[in-house]
Amino acid sequence: MTTLSCKVNSVEAITDTVYRVRLLPEGDFSFQAGQYLMVVMDERDKRPFSMASTPSEHEFIELHIGASELNLYAMAVMDRILKEQEIVVDMPHGDAWLREDEDRPLILIAGGTGFSYVRSILLTALARNPQREIAIYWGGREEKHLYDLAELEGLTLQHQNLRVEAVVEQPEEGWRGRSGTVLTAVMQDYSSLSGHDIYIAGRFEMAKIARDLFCNERGALVDHMFGDAFSFI
Repeated sequence: MTTLSCKVNSVEAITDTVYRVRLLPEGDFSFQAGQYLMVVMDERDKRPFSMASTPSEHEFIELHIGASELNLYAMAVMDRILKEQEIVVDMPHGDAWLREDEDRPLILIAGGTGFSYVRSILLTALARNPQREIAIYWGGREEKHLYDLAELEGLTLQHQNLRVEAVVEQPEEGWRGRSGTVLTAVMQDYSSLSGHDIYIAGRFEMAKIARDLFCNERGALVDHMFGDAFSFI
């Protein structure tokens, strides 16, 4: 593990509760796509955030932080970022990183800012094997929570093998994507998941339901399902 001081290069309020933060580490760093860092608040308080940037981007680290009055845990981190313009991070962490030796079709599943986790994996996978079949399912309560959907749709124009399924729980009039939950969408689209590698970022309870559903009803292989939440269920 490496402890790094990082200057805050930029903070963009993507929505009223999601911030895109770019950090400039004052030292060398490395990680695998899908790993996370810990923001060091003090010796006993370290808070995890997935890295949305890729390992090939050596100049900066990008984070997507969902922070609001309903999430004071993350809001305290944003307060420090905005006030001090510098934070200390401990990295890398996590075993749910993109495996390098697989050409199996990928399914990437994210809820909300869990997109930061699958974004790093997606961009890295496309760079390694542009022909790899990839489907990404991104869910949010409302359309605005799918804050980088335009970027994803742009990638589908460059990669015919990439399919994006946007899913919202509370669709507004004119919504052109799917409604419901990402797990239901995956179950509707696949009769078998035994031939896929699956990466999941979301709440612990979502990860548990996904693992049970996919393995028991669609034949997914546990050894080919990845998500940091699995460590806790």
